[in-house]
Amino acid sequence: MKKAFKHVKAHIFRGFLAIIPIILSYFVIKFLYVTIDQRLTSLIARWIGLRIPGLGILLVLIFLYLMGLAASNWMGKKALSILDRASSRIPLIKTVYHLGKQVAEALSLPEKKAFQRVVMVQQFREGVWTIGFVAGTIADREKTGEKLLKVFVPTAPNPTTGFMIMLKETEVRDLDWTISDAMNAVISGGIISPETIG
Repeated sequence: MKKAFKHVKAHIFRGFLAIIPIILSYFVIKFLYVTIDQRLTSLIARWIGLRIPGLGILLVLIFLYLMGLAASNWMGKKALSILDRASSRIPLIKTVYHLGKQVAEALSLPEKKAFQRVVMVQQFREGVWTIGFVAGTIADREKTGEKLLKVFVPTAPNPTTGFMIMLKETEVRDLDWTISDAMNAVISGGIISPETIG
């Protein structure tokens, strides 16, 4: 009886975990529809006299696209650096802005293709492994002449901080995870990760 109850409890918990993404998606869609689409649609309806459902969300997407274009050219980068400096001087804004910037940087890391592959490196003592990202190779001309791997070891849950170490190829263990898989594992503190290490 106790075993059956434990089994049912485990299934209920798994079911709860399964609906979390659905609930979050619902709230995001509701927020976009109620807060953005309905307000923008009614504002546009006053101007042109015609109500077009979905136009508000479309305009937000166009705005985000234009912001992305601006952020990738010289003028946009200059404007963002001015905003960056200004926000770092206002106490509460500084904290929120910095947190948002860290999240954005963490999400953009896999997209930048800065890392070539995912490896495991031993840390602290033998048998204790941590995730590392191979960023390239460097030649050890002074001593052996062999190539060393440049490995970035991130700190959880913020993968934008960490340290860079140089190791021989024999000192790392390859993981068959994608960069995104490894990044998710770091950001979630190991909660979200593939079930096996290859």
